[in-house]
Amino acid sequence: MTEDELRRVTSYLRDKFGNPKIKLRDRTQSDESVEVFIGEEFVGVIYRDEDDGEVSYDFNMAILAYDLPAANDDKKE
Repeated sequence: MTEDELRRVTSYLRDKFGNPKIKLRDRTQSDESVEVFIGEEFVGVIYRDEDDGEVSYDFNMAILAYDLPAANDDKKE
């Protein structure tokens, strides 16, 4: 991703999730994806896709079962 894309996607995510601590960092193994952090915590990867001239960004976030609250801790919003 270009520096302009990084800046624009970062701004979009911060605005969308209301969190100014979101940061994107280059991945050494790929030019087509970046790592997503909230503060210093890794939360996912964004992949850049271009098909027929259309560009999109796919945010992939894995949620590990042991990170979830216990079933009896769930609260209805």
